[in-house]
Amino acid sequence: MGALVWAGVAALGGAGALARFWFDGALSQRTGGAFPYGTLAVNLTGAFALGALSVLTDSHTLLLLIGGGFLGSYTTFSTWMFETERLGEQGRTAALALNLFIPLACGLAAAALGRVIGQAL
Repeated sequence: MGALVWAGVAALGGAGALARFWFDGALSQRTGGAFPYGTLAVNLTGAFALGALSVLTDSHTLLLLIGGGFLGSYTTFSTWMFETERLGEQGRTAALALNLFIPLACGLAAAALGRVIGQAL
């Protein structure tokens, strides 16, 4: 991979982080702070998009740019774990369990749905 591709990954990574910040913030503002719905929505839409992308292109470069660059920084494992830890510190064990298992199950389903829809296109 050339320097131009890596510059593209960096630029798209920055764009993905900004998109996450905007989307998470907009959704969190509407739903309140009781449960991290913004992070959940970001990670589910990212899983769906990555699932679709995985069947829509054979291009290693495009997968690197969009999948690794944009979607890699759009989705967020660290925030998900931080918010889960925070729920535990607050003694909200039911919300903690939901925040662990819903993203896992729904994330796999979203990626699978993305693949199915991508194959249908």
